This record gives sequence, structure tokens and C-alpha cells, in this order.
Amino acid sequence: MQEKKKITNVSVRSFGKKGDIIASILVGILAISSIFPFIFVIIISFTSETSLVVHGYSLIPKEWSLQGYKYLYDYREVILRSLGVSVFVTVAGTFINTSFTSLYAYAISRPNFKFRKLFTVLLLITMLFSAGMVPNYIVVTQLLGLKDSIWALILPMARSPFNIIIMRTFYRKTVPEAIIESARIDGASELRIFLQIVLPLAVPGIATISLFTALGFWNDWFNALLYINKADLYPLQYLLMQIQSNLEYISKNIGQISGLEAAQNLPKEATRMAMVVLSVLPIAVTYPFFQKYFVSGLTIGGVKE
Repeated sequence: MQEKKKITNVSVRSFGKKGDIIASILVGILAISSIFPFIFVIIISFTSETSLVVHGYSLIPKEWSLQGYKYLYDYREVILRSLGVSVFVTVAGTFINTSFTSLYAYAISRPNFKFRKLFTVLLLITMLFSAGMVPNYIVVTQLLGLKDSIWALILPMARSPFNIIIMRTFYRKTVPEAIIESARIDGASELRIFLQIVLPLAVPGIATISLFTALGFWNDWFNALLYINKADLYPLQYLLMQIQSNLEYISKNIGQISGLEAAQNLPKEATRMAMVVLSVLPIAVTYPFFQKYFVSGLTIGGVKE
């Protein structure tokens, strides 16, 4: 009997090791499949337009070229200015959004706040119903007077109901009520409790929603389309969209006037991929700083009550 048990234990362990190996292989394949599109985009951005037209997309280009990046280099001053606008909007917007989200979520997560149900219902209503584009435009431009202002790119996205729900659950799961009650007995104010006790415990959750918010601000171009007419306030994403539109227009006109060869020499595809690299790279560089908080914050905040 003991020998049978030993054989069974050994078989279970070997099966477990094989299962771990298979799971690791599957996760590795999934990771490679997630990274591969971006690597492929980088390769295409360094491919000559002639090679793309003649041979199509390839992992090993027939002819390497910097035409796409040289085309964007001609817009370097405008791109750098728009990059500065995007960085400011992303940093300021993320700070404002995260501050509002953290404070609102903390208030409705505390059982001693008697209006928590009312503010939770108001929050859920904004998630389910929207006033629409026209009322939002009237409020931002006429009521608030934010047209052609940098704040028109920040304030319309200054709160996130979904992130508030995540943080409310996070506070309830990670911040014991006994600690807060002890601080109140010692005479600490609510603001001091939030800053010195709650925030240090909520760093993973705040880092998670900050990443989500930063991605939203960085990728946003629609608010610029609606509210911004000054070229000095164009964010990077909207500027790249404008460059892409100009590129299409020039390509079509060159093709009609100068013939197909001149149209092929314009680095349309390479420039498009270079713009993708330029817009994704800053966020890709920033992500590792949030990675250690991302999993814990997302899983704890996502637990259902």
C-alpha cells in the first residue's frame, strides 16, 4: 500500500510539473502574440515605401529606410509642441481625475457617511445615461467658456464613474474600519485620516486607476476635435491624425497630377506606422513603473461585494 501511495504521489507531482510547463508555454505564446503586432509595426516603419508597394508587408524587409521618420522630422517643431501638450494634459488630467476618484470613492465607502447611497445612485445614473454630445458641447463652450483652452482637454474627463466603483470596493476590502475609528478617537480629522492612513494602504488601487486614466488622456483626440481650433493646443494624437489626413490628400493629388511613381515615393504606409510607434512608445515606457501595482490593484478592486 505504501509503495502504491508513493507511486501515486510521484505521478501526481510529475503531472503537476508537466501542467506547469504546458501552462508556461501557453502563457509565453500569448505574451509573444501580444507583443508581435507592435514589433511588426516597428519593422514596417523602417521599411521603404517602394518595398511595401512591390513586395508587401514582410518581417524581413527587402529594403530598409527611414523615410517615414524623415517625413515626421519635417514636422518636428509642431510634434514636440503637441507632445508637450499631451504630456501636460495626461499628467494634470490623471492627477485631477485620480484625486476626484479617490476622494469620492472614499466618501461613499464609509458606512458613517449618511448620504453614501444617494451619491452612489447619482454615480450609477451617470454610468447608465448620457446627456449627449450637443448638451456637453454647450456646457463646455458656452456655460464653462473652455473653448480653445487647455482645460477643455482635461475637465470633460475629470471623473470616471467606473474607476470610482473600483476604488470604493478597494477601500472596503483593504482599509479596516477599526483603524479609521481608532484614528477618530485619537482626534484625527477626516482629511488627515485619508492622507496619512488610507492613501498608503490604497497605493495599488490608485496606481491601477491612474494607469487607466493616463491611457484615456493620452489617447484622447475627440475633445480636441470638438473644442480646439488653435494649432498650439493640439495634442499629439490629434496632430498625428491631421498629418495622416494631409498625407492622404497629398498622395491622391500627386497620383492624379504626377503619376503613380511619384505617389509611390511618398512614404504613406511607413509614415503611418512611424506615427503609431511615436504615439505608443511613451506609454509603453511608462507602463513598467505601474506594473508591480497593476495586478494586485485590479484583482482586489474587482472583487464583488
